Amino acid sequence: MQRSAGLLMYKFERGEPRVLLVHPGGPFWAKKDLGSWSIPKGVYESGEDTLKAALREFAEETGAEVAGTFHPLGEIVQPGRKIVTVWAVEGDFDPAALKSNLFEIEWPPRSGSLRQFPEVDRAEWFSLDAARQKILPAQSPLLDRLAQLLSRLNR
Repeated sequence: MQRSAGLLMYKFERGEPRVLLVHPGGPFWAKKDLGSWSIPKGVYESGEDTLKAALREFAEETGAEVAGTFHPLGEIVQPGRKIVTVWAVEGDFDPAALKSNLFEIEWPPRSGSLRQFPEVDRAEWFSLDAARQKILPAQSPLLDRLAQLLSRLNR
């Protein structure tokens, strides 16, 4: 079973929480918007520290290092049975500074041509309500867990 780790970064604007989501790069996702955004996350190896993996994957997908207090949000199961372990962290990231790793695929299919695409083609801050529309459906429980966490932290 494949496992991933990720970070749900949040900040406050005018007292309201906002979350950072990323849009997957590549031709399959190019014209998709609602229900296609994600938290920055990625696969890790068995035995690897999951928080360290989440930090690495955030850096690979955004080009940014993260520091702060990490709050566990637990696990979700995505389609294909991938288990994703997630932490929330308060921070700030400038979407204009996005610098994502690249991946290579044959494009167009069966053309014999290999092309490179960014893992993530854009990042954006969303209110929790807007994020619920944008995020992959399997990841939407993370937004509720974040809201619960923030209420416990009195934020």
